[in-house]
Amino acid sequence: MSKVKVAINGYGTIGKRVADAVTMQDDMEIIGIAKTRPNYEAFVAHDKGYNVYTLADRVDDMKKAGIPAAGSIDDMIAEADVVVDCTPGGIGEKNKALYEKAGVKAMWQGGEKHELAGCSFNAEANYEEALGRDFVRVVSCNTTGLCRVIYPLDQEYGVKKVRVTLMRRSADPNDVKNGPINAIVPNPIKLPSHHGPDVKSVIPHINITSTAVKLPTTLMHLHTLNIEMEKDCSTEDVKALLAKQPRVRMIGQGIGSTAEIMELGKDMGRPRGDMWENCIWEESVTMYEGELYFFQAIHQESDVIPENVDAIRALTEIETDGTKSIAKTNKAMGL
Repeated sequence: MSKVKVAINGYGTIGKRVADAVTMQDDMEIIGIAKTRPNYEAFVAHDKGYNVYTLADRVDDMKKAGIPAAGSIDDMIAEADVVVDCTPGGIGEKNKALYEKAGVKAMWQGGEKHELAGCSFNAEANYEEALGRDFVRVVSCNTTGLCRVIYPLDQEYGVKKVRVTLMRRSADPNDVKNGPINAIVPNPIKLPSHHGPDVKSVIPHINITSTAVKLPTTLMHLHTLNIEMEKDCSTEDVKALLAKQPRVRMIGQGIGSTAEIMELGKDMGRPRGDMWENCIWEESVTMYEGELYFFQAIHQESDVIPENVDAIRALTEIETDGTKSIAKTNKAMGL
């Protein structure tokens, strides 16, 4: 079987991770990545052997900087079966016309609106909905993390109501534009936050309300969840169910902070120290007066990466079974 040809439009925090994850798979390959300027990420991509594409009027500039550009972004799109758009939020929407003109399938990240693709994707919750579609949106890191735990709980016990407070990082570690902040910032001040409606774009019937604040950290997001369920269950029942999920890691062993979780990723030899799974503090999982409570940490730079790989399979239908795709992706990535 020939491999699916994947193009990465935007090679930043998410794009470079998606590119590396795709190269780990045996049923897909990277045919090129797009950068608009010859910064260090473009040089690293070239050194890794990726074909580097850029804007048509910047091909010569890229070559002068020492990167032999393979051509324009339009050239890259023409060679692809699927384009993974990892451009900054708002820019991806403008690229849709390029993909439609080329007749190529495309997928966006959570910074874009649901309406752009008409399908918001989480591998465990709605893989089948994305099968064979032309466009899909992989939801944000926080929405991905929430869907991974809400969906199995709803399947097993029925979810009556979810309340979640998100404690958000203020910027990514390499971001020199937005941080650090010496404050705790309601984000947004007008409640509820957008995260609950975003979960409903994947699991429409879930009753969820969310609030969020920004904190002076760059490492991870942290969620506090409170869930009412339809059926009775014990703390141990919930722990056992969550521990079985393919992209959930139960943590303990003295880990008491997001800093230690990120150190764990490095100690495990993960690429870039990434933590692709939800990290749930096992000790925090508690049934109290019939309601479930727990803490989970979400690595905002990497938890959507395996979802992107699964979305490629769903769009191209090289695997029609979501469970099999998740298992294949996890095995290839070492998750």
